[in-house]
Amino acid sequence: MTLFQLEVFLAVVQTGSFTRAGELLNASQSGVSHSIGDLEKELGILLFTRNRGGVKLTDTGEQILTHVREIMNHKEQINQAAAASRGVNSGTLRIGAFPSFSAHVIPGIFQAFRSHYPGVELLLFEGSYAEIEAWLKTGIVDLGFLADPSEGLDIVQLLSDPYVAVLPANHPLREHELISIEQLTHEPFLSLKSGCERLVMSAFQEKGLSLNKKLEVAENSTIVSMVEAGIGVSVVPSMILPAVPANVAVKPLHPPIIRRIGIAVLSQRMVSPVAAAFIKEAQRQLAESE
Repeated sequence: MTLFQLEVFLAVVQTGSFTRAGELLNASQSGVSHSIGDLEKELGILLFTRNRGGVKLTDTGEQILTHVREIMNHKEQINQAAAASRGVNSGTLRIGAFPSFSAHVIPGIFQAFRSHYPGVELLLFEGSYAEIEAWLKTGIVDLGFLADPSEGLDIVQLLSDPYVAVLPANHPLREHELISIEQLTHEPFLSLKSGCERLVMSAFQEKGLSLNKKLEVAENSTIVSMVEAGIGVSVVPSMILPAVPANVAVKPLHPPIIRRIGIAVLSQRMVSPVAAAFIKEAQRQLAESE
């Protein structure tokens, strides 16, 4: 078993095709096929099922995938540690982030980091909270920006993002300085389903309140458009709102609901030198912006 065979294995998983894996690795389709065939022969199992639609991992292949990702992650850490000892900053850092953070915060962090470490390639994976947690646990990303993650991850806290009530511009509650969730109980409610709705649902449940939920929406901009059209009200993190909100009323909540955003890793003891440098740069950037 060689590292190249494992790289080929991951490329096939990523692309779903021997041909596209070859293109990714600058190798021929036959070379990819031979590498996978030799690996399967050595292990005595089938890693993929082949059909006209492409290739798919077998059940055993799924079990092996996590271990292969761990091996390749350790390989990257070795390369980065060696590069750091030579005074050379190189390698690839894979970062998970949710959309509102990607749009409003990531650009500044990436720009600052690249100015100090131009040799490091930054790859951004954008997804929901659940996707980012899964990517961290399976080794797809090296670190991820998350809000209030589940157990099993180490997190470095960065900032707090308060939730706000978003109302149609002509809504009767627009005259209130603060809004309580009790006041929203019977309103037609529009909910995000990216993961940031978890704190909102918990706040209602803790008070024994139910929601008159009308719609679940995936995109942040859609929520604002729906509220602007008078379809309902919502409670969202303030970060998702544009600098100048659309024709809506935005009100603070009382008591406040706050999501705490940080950088999550599988283990701080296993963080590579480049990842550690990225975390420090993110902390510095956000401290300066406060």
